[in-house]
Amino acid sequence: MEKTFSLSRRDDGVAILTMDVPGETMNTLKSAFADEISGLLQEIKADGSIRGLVLISGKPDSFVAGADISMLDACQTVADAKALSQQGHKVFAELEGLNIPVVAAIHGACLGGGLELALACHLRVCSDDNKTMLGLPEVQLGLLPGGGGTQRLPRLVGITTALDMMLTGKQIRPKQALKMGLVNDMVPESILLRTAVEMALAGKRQSKVVNKSLVNKLLEGTALGRNIIFDQAAKQVLKKTQGNYPAPLKIIDCVRQGMARGMAQGLEVEASHFAELMMSKESAALRSIFFATTEMKKETGAPGVEPRKVKKAVVLGGGLMGGGIASVTTTKAKIPARVKDINDKGLSNALAYAYKLLDKGVKRRHMTPAARDSLMALMTTTTEYTGVKDADIVVEAVFEDLALKHQMVRDIERECGEQTIFASNTSSLPISQIAEAASRPENVIGLHYFSPVEKMPLVEVIAHAKTSPETIATTVAFARKQGKTPIVVQDGAGFYVNRILALYMNEAAQLLLEGQSVEHLDKALVKFGFPVGPMTLLDEVGIDVGAKISPILEKELGERFKAPAAFDKLLADGRKGRKNGKGFYQYANNSKKIKPVDETVYGVLGITPGANKAAAAVAERCVVQMLNEAVRCLEEGIIASARDGDIGAIFGIGFPPFLGGPFHYIDSLGADKLVAILEGYSKQFGDRFAPCERLKAMAESGERFF
Repeated sequence: MEKTFSLSRRDDGVAILTMDVPGETMNTLKSAFADEISGLLQEIKADGSIRGLVLISGKPDSFVAGADISMLDACQTVADAKALSQQGHKVFAELEGLNIPVVAAIHGACLGGGLELALACHLRVCSDDNKTMLGLPEVQLGLLPGGGGTQRLPRLVGITTALDMMLTGKQIRPKQALKMGLVNDMVPESILLRTAVEMALAGKRQSKVVNKSLVNKLLEGTALGRNIIFDQAAKQVLKKTQGNYPAPLKIIDCVRQGMARGMAQGLEVEASHFAELMMSKESAALRSIFFATTEMKKETGAPGVEPRKVKKAVVLGGGLMGGGIASVTTTKAKIPARVKDINDKGLSNALAYAYKLLDKGVKRRHMTPAARDSLMALMTTTTEYTGVKDADIVVEAVFEDLALKHQMVRDIERECGEQTIFASNTSSLPISQIAEAASRPENVIGLHYFSPVEKMPLVEVIAHAKTSPETIATTVAFARKQGKTPIVVQDGAGFYVNRILALYMNEAAQLLLEGQSVEHLDKALVKFGFPVGPMTLLDEVGIDVGAKISPILEKELGERFKAPAAFDKLLADGRKGRKNGKGFYQYANNSKKIKPVDETVYGVLGITPGANKAAAAVAERCVVQMLNEAVRCLEEGIIASARDGDIGAIFGIGFPPFLGGPFHYIDSLGADKLVAILEGYSKQFGDRFAPCERLKAMAESGERFF
């Protein structure tokens, strides 16, 4: 078997331990390495001529990206998981216990177990490269750092900073890492090894003084102060997670116990908590998302077909969506984008939008003004069809109007090349209807982004019957370069995400009209695990946009999509939501704080809020509509798999990640239970709750999606 670690000795007495996992692009930690490392550490201990040790990666772009997730997945029991954590503790303790200076030379990703490995070294130096990132992202998989991270990090950088890193999973850039004392030095990559060797020879084992604020110094210095920090952290966590995620509270407990009772006790608590989390259904759900997205990165959307290279893109429409699409094209994909709009106002909006996003990076010192300006130079604008001939892809982001979209298709076929892809960012119009105007329908495809474009990770790539496989593969590759997670869905009104969202929103609207208050509805669904409630979402998306989509869905998909008629009264009253400062909430005082409900909305709708039903009952009624429709989309072949359906709902509308997506959630509920709930509501409220055929069949057979 090929070895992962190699040891070389220099004439000056410093040994270099290089980690290079054979056949992998990134280093990850596997339990199989334990014996190999232990053997090498014994050899180093026994060799009196070694005066210092430098740990470095043999990979060009990464130090250690973390633990191998599939190794974690192989744990069958709590005892297995605990043993895995304790094995890491043992190896890292051996490393830390060497009586010569041990220096980690970090370039590239140093995450999770990789950072825990670096923390077990006596000193750390990192490169000042953009690729260098340090962090403990375990919380994002429903876990906690199980290799001593909860103990060594707070002792190095202070409790407050350590908790902030572990509870968010955020990645720290080199400059920040140096400032917070996470590394002892930062140098250009060209002299990284040389610097690490000099540090090993100098042999200073004390860590840098951490720059803590005066308040933190005072708080962290006493047991009472530390308790205040832990209690505040727990309070914030519960507010953010609604108690749906067990990992953050366990992270706080590990630090609390380790700081009160010492390192050995802290490590014991860490291993136990890690093992429990490893076996939790929340972590299983979050890991399933990780595996699904990793698998999807390898798929082209059209098996066996190579995507064409996109060297230039055109965006039609400089509105909010167009500006966002042009921005991710130039800044993320680094592909030149030409924005076409009928007037200069739209164009200057698109440029301002992109500039503002890039300038944030400059203000935070993540980017130089020169880098910002060179990315801005990739975006050009025009009011005529000039400079568009050589476009490989045109993304259309104009109003939801079929005649207008037909006009765009004809314009592009006239002005661009034979191969140019026409991708429509429509949110509800079937692509086959848009393609009716095309003489080259094989080039027409849907590319549905979610707002705000720069934040929302999902795009739906919608193929109609005549879309060519090459068009699909090229569009998927283009979206991925923009930093998106694309799912390929078949054509149909509302596609997948908006279709399942529409029924959920309609049900929330019905509950509102039955007398549930706006706040109660929103709070109930946030408690269930959505990032925002349905009324807030409607204000954000625009009540007018919702009103445009509803009739399209009803016409194509039938009666169950009929929106409550009372909603027309909102538009008649000029309520469009946040964009015009008038919706379910008040937007007058532009502060970020919680916005009060605009109580006059009840009068407009002709309702008086009554007694609030139990939050769980309110959430259930909205969510089962979404679940039923998701299964119907699978049944009709709109989505290719339950996996795609889960990813689409989580990344597109914030379906609670700890439930693993609609299909994982149905598996954990049981199809029979869901059918019983739907049938109960059906008797009460009518056919809109009728369970679909596939669900009924699964309830009978006991079949699962996964």
